[in-house]
Amino acid sequence: MGFKFYAAWLAVICVLVFILQTVFSGFTELFLLNELSFSQPWRFLTAIFLHGDFGHLFYNMFALVLFGSMLERLIGSRRFLLVFFAAGIVANFASVFFYPSSLGASGAIFGIIGTLIVVRPTLVVFAFGLPMPMFIAGILWAVGDVIGLFVPSNVGNIAHLSGLAIGLLLGAFYRDWKQRRILLERTSLDEGFMRDWEDAHMR
Repeated sequence: MGFKFYAAWLAVICVLVFILQTVFSGFTELFLLNELSFSQPWRFLTAIFLHGDFGHLFYNMFALVLFGSMLERLIGSRRFLLVFFAAGIVANFASVFFYPSSLGASGAIFGIIGTLIVVRPTLVVFAFGLPMPMFIAGILWAVGDVIGLFVPSNVGNIAHLSGLAIGLLLGAFYRDWKQRRILLERTSLDEGFMRDWEDAHMR
């Protein structure tokens, strides 16, 4: 499957983009998600890499590198990228109907979390200051976002829940794929072993 540190590289890109946001006035407005997104569809992608402030960037990048690296090792780098971009873009598409503008990698990160919940539900992680299984942490985060739908804030709860939903769907697919692969590896016989056996017993 390969491990290419894509989660870390994505975090580096986000940091570089944040520097551009800080240095160049008006940069953020060119690429964030807003009412122009349907006529400028690249915003559904570019808004993933934008962040509102340093705290927003820091917490998102911490989660991206931590959970992203876990998932990348489990399913491979290319499949990890598919989760990241699919969840991020779908989350942005959902968000555009509810928020006047939005930005950030949270939807993509929740997609990673959703995939981890299905692929490795008992993986122990620290959440809310306590160690707990991944699926418990995911339930608590989801409940927090559902509550957040009814409490006005600057948090993109719709993006979080949309990304999580895509992650759960992709997680179910990858879990079945991994199980089929393991079963195939267990049931397939090594060709070299078969030839050695034939040489020893069939001649």
